[in-house]
Amino acid sequence: MNITIAQLNYHIGNFEYNKIIICNAIEKARADGSELVIFSELCIPGYPPLDLLDRIDFIEKCNAAVSEIAEFCKGITAIVGSPVFNTYPEGKKLYNSALVLSEGKILFRTNKALLSARDTFDEYRYFEPGTNSSIFSFKGIKIALTIGEDLRDVQPFDNEFEKSGYPMDDPASYNPDMIINISASPFSHTRIESRKKIFTSKAARHGIPVVTVNQTGANTELIFDGASLIINGEGKIYHQLPYFEEMVFSFSLDDLAAWKNPSPEIRHDPLSLIRKALVTGIRDYFRKTGVKKCIAGLSGGIDSVVVLCLAREALGPENVKALLLPSRYSSDHSVSDSIELAHNLGIGYEIISIEKAFSSFLETLEPYFRNCKPDVTEENIQARIRAILLMAFANKFGAILLNTSNKSEAAVGYGTLYGDMAGGIAVIGDVYKTDVYRLAREINREREIIPEKIITKPPSAELRPDQLDTDSLPEYDILDSILYQYIDLNKPADGIVLENYDRSVVDKVLRLVNYNEYKRHQAPPVLRISSKAFGDGRKMPIVAKY
Repeated sequence: MNITIAQLNYHIGNFEYNKIIICNAIEKARADGSELVIFSELCIPGYPPLDLLDRIDFIEKCNAAVSEIAEFCKGITAIVGSPVFNTYPEGKKLYNSALVLSEGKILFRTNKALLSARDTFDEYRYFEPGTNSSIFSFKGIKIALTIGEDLRDVQPFDNEFEKSGYPMDDPASYNPDMIINISASPFSHTRIESRKKIFTSKAARHGIPVVTVNQTGANTELIFDGASLIINGEGKIYHQLPYFEEMVFSFSLDDLAAWKNPSPEIRHDPLSLIRKALVTGIRDYFRKTGVKKCIAGLSGGIDSVVVLCLAREALGPENVKALLLPSRYSSDHSVSDSIELAHNLGIGYEIISIEKAFSSFLETLEPYFRNCKPDVTEENIQARIRAILLMAFANKFGAILLNTSNKSEAAVGYGTLYGDMAGGIAVIGDVYKTDVYRLAREINREREIIPEKIITKPPSAELRPDQLDTDSLPEYDILDSILYQYIDLNKPADGIVLENYDRSVVDKVLRLVNYNEYKRHQAPPVLRISSKAFGDGRKMPIVAKY
């Protein structure tokens, strides 16, 4: 039997578009001689639909799309993911379901049993856990159909020949011939190998082939990497679909069993995948919002430079514009470095000095600040002037402002609210500063796009004379290590100190993280490339006592 897996990029709520790409994949599968084609979790509405699931008309559109796709399944069977009404009076009104469609009918349905409540996902808000069978028979093959990465929702029985006394997390207890898993699993550079292991270990443990289909593309901050897998009963990967690309791939179960024509395993550098993820996130944010052009402030520092490089890769040079906004504290090389970078990228740029506006603010405030020493107030005024100019260009020319703050800065509040924290999307808000430098090296891997002097010069906000980031913060390698342990690993201060970090430094960093929660609540959405990004991925109270 031939099977097709369809790794596609869906658009939330765009039912017509989703239906077209699903039907196109079904047509290709039919042409390839496949009898079964598999799509990802909640592919009908796009993932994650969030509170759109509370709208009756939204669910009705899901049902209508399912009916139309079922009618299209002539001579072929498709597995799709969609929300389905719970007809029982108890529980939530919806199930997260996998539907088996053919010849205009729903032949089989199973509902996700283990709903995710981790990180950004709050499936219990919308869905009732499923309790029905996960096993169905197709062309004489017993298939365990599961939803999501955790395969414990395989149930080893069905209504036709019910079994009892088997653990729910053991598909081998009913001895299915294969496991099909549909999921919507976001990219995390810390989970690349561990996610594979979930499926390969399950296949090897029970001697059952596993086929798992993920979606690709991005929806706001969530970036889906694809990387769908076909695994034999020994836990060996027969074929892996590419990261961050749509693909419709057909294979033979006989070839899988005989290990005929397996694809060579390709090792991926996590840094190159982070780059692809961010480019995908930018590209889809613009494509799915319908906006083509972006703008960003270009200071000559590493953050804005990396963001513009990624934007140029995602949107093309014609859709990217930079504003150079020097002040009295900006060094000559910051301007010249920025111009060189813009020329290397082939993007347009404008140079607008903020000196006149800054002087005007100082003059206006002088009667009130006369007896006060200059401090962060004057620094923030400069950042907010820049934000006003950037947003003026964005509004006038129909562009979206890209935020250039990194995760290290966002963590400790080293940014100005309504200033350099402004923007429609935070491109590197989930990338620690040390990794921003590594990304710069990755961008320069084949040729020098980012001038070397930008990478090697000490980081500075240039908001006062001779300012350096290290005036206020520890060295970034130390800072980022502490932040990673506190934010990503949830280690307490005592646990971090045990890793040979100075207690006073640890306490200072954690105090900054906790105090600046109010800033992060007002920040733009962050493109996620880890398992613990700011925003929905890390929900902390503003006024808590830590």
